[in-house]
Amino acid sequence: MSRGLVVLPTYNERQNLQEVVARVLDQAAAIEVLVVDDGSPDGTGELADRLAGGEPRVHVLHRPRKMGLGTAYREGFRWALERDYELVFEMDADLSHDPAAIGGFLAAVESHDLVLGSRYLRGVTVLNWSMSRLLLSYFANRYASWITGLPFTDVTSGFKCYRRRVLEAIEIETLRSQGYAFQIETTFRAWRRGFRVGEIGIVFSERAEGRSKMSGRIVREAAWMVWKLRLLQLLGRR
Repeated sequence: MSRGLVVLPTYNERQNLQEVVARVLDQAAAIEVLVVDDGSPDGTGELADRLAGGEPRVHVLHRPRKMGLGTAYREGFRWALERDYELVFEMDADLSHDPAAIGGFLAAVESHDLVLGSRYLRGVTVLNWSMSRLLLSYFANRYASWITGLPFTDVTSGFKCYRRRVLEAIEIETLRSQGYAFQIETTFRAWRRGFRVGEIGIVFSERAEGRSKMSGRIVREAAWMVWKLRLLQLLGRR
């Protein structure tokens, strides 16, 4: 199979990191992991270095401070492209994304250029969320799809697999958004460029350890981003 890299942005994920890395590596021999740590004060970066020291399929990229999810993915994508990985995954490090789903992505990417892991493809497959958070996520996806025209059920998903040609084409250095907005923008750019975008169903579980990084700023950014993408679409710009 093609050589793949799972990019794991981390900030204070020491409690989860060892387990998520081990489970990712168990999925396929050709899969490797890049931990992008934002100077976690809980020692996540140091733990990542120890894991990398004992396993050549684990790599670490240290950043000096908390700089945002979007920039972590941009740097991780750049690192992957410079080292000729064919498949690049993005995935949360808090075990809300089940590493066992990687096999489904590997099967789907055989016939697609970008595969989205959807929480809403077959009903609602989200565990341990409050009703208010579930409704916010569900209707945020409906809103984003309606404004942008994206024909997918979960455009804010952070569990995705790209072929390298997608990352090369969507001009990752020009991406400035974070959080939900980053997920919408990358999918929108790939779709507008005519790449084959597909979805597979995933189960999303609320983190068992640590604290969520969700904030009102992330939600507001996404609400603005969809209108920006719609305007650029109307103007005929990619």
